[in-house]
Amino acid sequence: MTTDETAEKTDVPSAYEEYATHADTDDPRFTDWLCDRAEPTWSAAVEHPFTDELGAGTLSEDAYAAYLVQDYAFVDELVGAFGHAVGQAPDMASKRPLIEFLDTITDDEDDYFRRSFDALEVPDLEWTDPERTETTAAFVDLLGRAAREGGYAETLAVLVPAEWIYEEWATTVATTYGDPESEPPSAGADLPFYYAEWIDLHAVEGFREFVDWLRGELDAVGPSLSPRRQRRVERLFRRTVALEVAFFDEAYEHGAAENADASPSG
Repeated sequence: MTTDETAEKTDVPSAYEEYATHADTDDPRFTDWLCDRAEPTWSAAVEHPFTDELGAGTLSEDAYAAYLVQDYAFVDELVGAFGHAVGQAPDMASKRPLIEFLDTITDDEDDYFRRSFDALEVPDLEWTDPERTETTAAFVDLLGRAAREGGYAETLAVLVPAEWIYEEWATTVATTYGDPESEPPSAGADLPFYYAEWIDLHAVEGFREFVDWLRGELDAVGPSLSPRRQRRVERLFRRTVALEVAFFDEAYEHGAAENADASPSG
């Protein structure tokens, strides 16, 4: 899978209005249309071997350390994109959940990253001044452009899949290896904290509710956009999904390469 794999899903209507007309529900969601249009890349993102092995506890720690370093490398841009969303949100009721989520990123998640880097023995310079991979750089560019060059819908078109994919894979992993209804969802999976807490951060009820709310914000504005802006939102959404797959691919392949280098020859 490459970061350019954003081909349209041709058996799903290219216009939301047509999709909504033929939907099997009385209340078709704009975000469901975007998700369907993003297939099969969407499924590749939420069912990636990287996240499955993370949940099983079999993921290479080298792969996970490389992943965390790159994830942390665009946290500042993610915070900036949510900051733009706060400014673009139509009212205080929409601004408040975004502000509360920003607090989670800059507090709980930041603490998690620092403890994990220490436990995984990642040198300080490696995560404080990381060399971004091509995929990370593309993700940073996409987040920035969507927030600065578009409106609320364009910003949400990147933020929604970025968070929704994590809610989907984490909930699936918790269901498979832990208990999504427990607190924490990873209970019983017998994982090191840096795997368990990453699952829990994205599988807890509070995060699932936030993702559904975030989807609802895009569901509310999407149907009324002009056809041109709907196409732009769809392209941003699909590009984000493709980059998430590439992001997992890079880390997974890094771990495979490290393991191959460490294997005895002969």
